[in-house]
Formats: sequence, structure tokens, C-alpha cells
Amino acid sequence: MVVIERHMASGRMGKGFVQGLGLRRGAMASTIAHDHHNLVVAGTDNISLTTAAAAGRRHGRWLAVADGINVLARVPLPIAGLMSNKPIAEVRRGLDDVIRAAQGLGSSLNNPFMALSFLALEVIPHIKLTDQGLVDVDKFKIVPLWVD
Repeated sequence: MVVIERHMASGRMGKGFVQGLGLRRGAMASTIAHDHHNLVVAGTDNISLTTAAAAGRRHGRWLAVADGINVLARVPLPIAGLMSNKPIAEVRRGLDDVIRAAQGLGSSLNNPFMALSFLALEVIPHIKLTDQGLVDVDKFKIVPLWVD
């Protein structure tokens, strides 16, 4: 999993490991990540992670699912990376498509994008990933990914 800062072009990127999304291959990316709304990407291989992360690069905000170099589904979110200016029926179809695509890669979650957004929500316990690294929310401090 990677959290990439996307508001100030700082280049900050937190990296970590996640389990429970159920992905057996591919990757998923989202700019819906309360409270910071940075780009959160989780996946099984570097190529899929890179493809999902770049899937909305031109607009800077999106939900996307990729498998290798192929973008399987995406939902552009041109308003702050959180909302669309398209009709709700069109957005809903897009949301259904990205959820189905993530499920097709192995996720058994009803909405894997909701789970993804909570993995980076640094105001709820216990360990969260941010663009500044892994945070122990209970202690309010950044902790190393690797423990001796």
C-alpha cells in the first residue's frame, strides 16, 4: 500500500503493507481518503500499483482498478478528487464498475474502496498509513515499518 501526497507536490509517499482487501492480483487507487484525500493505492505488484496510481493523472483525482498495465475501470472525480459533475446514474455505473473490477481481482468486500479509504484515516486507531509514513494513532507518532 502507498499513500502519495497530492495537494502540494511535496513528493511525500508513505509505504506499507496491508492485508484483508482480498486482492489476488492487480491494484486499486482512490483519492477519497478522509481526512487528507491523498492518493491511496493498494495492490499486489509494482506494475499494477503504478498503473492504478497513474490512471487519473491528467485530472489528478479518481477511483481506479488496474491489472498489470491495463486499467480495468475508473471513475473520474474532477471536483477535488471527491465528487463528479456527471449525472448520478453515470457515476453510480462507474462506481459499480470499479467495485466489480476489484472483486474480479479477488476482493470479497462489498465496497473495497470504502475499506481502502479507512486504511489511511489517521484519526481512528490503531495503525494507519499516511503520506508521512506509518502512524501509531494511539501514541500520535510516526513509527518504523520494520521492527527489530
